[in-house]
Amino acid sequence: MAAKKAKKAAKKPAARKSAAKKPMKKSAAKKPAAKAKKPAAKRKPNAAFMKPMTPDSTLAAVVGSNPMPRTEVTSKLWGYIKKNNLQDKTNRRMINADDKLREVFGGKKQVSMFEMTKLVSKHMK
Repeated sequence: MAAKKAKKAAKKPAARKSAAKKPMKKSAAKKPAAKAKKPAAKRKPNAAFMKPMTPDSTLAAVVGSNPMPRTEVTSKLWGYIKKNNLQDKTNRRMINADDKLREVFGGKKQVSMFEMTKLVSKHMK
């Protein structure tokens, strides 16, 4: 009988040791840190928009005769439109021309704000 017990003991799997742990796997090689980006610089204005241009006599009656960039001409023109309440009440994209603006707009009574910039550029030198 002692031989049978010895055989059964040999067939049993070895008991695990609770204190022993499996070795940890090595972690993958770390990638180098991304380069720090420079702080976002202020956007530079387009040189074509900032070039001083002289308005002709019809446009000068509205915005002044001094040479100025196109961006400033547009802002002065909008100031004139707001001051004289020339924006259409129902469709705010349309501008109703008064006598001074009608000459600038080529005789049109009403133009869209997008068409306005195209018509004004014809009066710049």
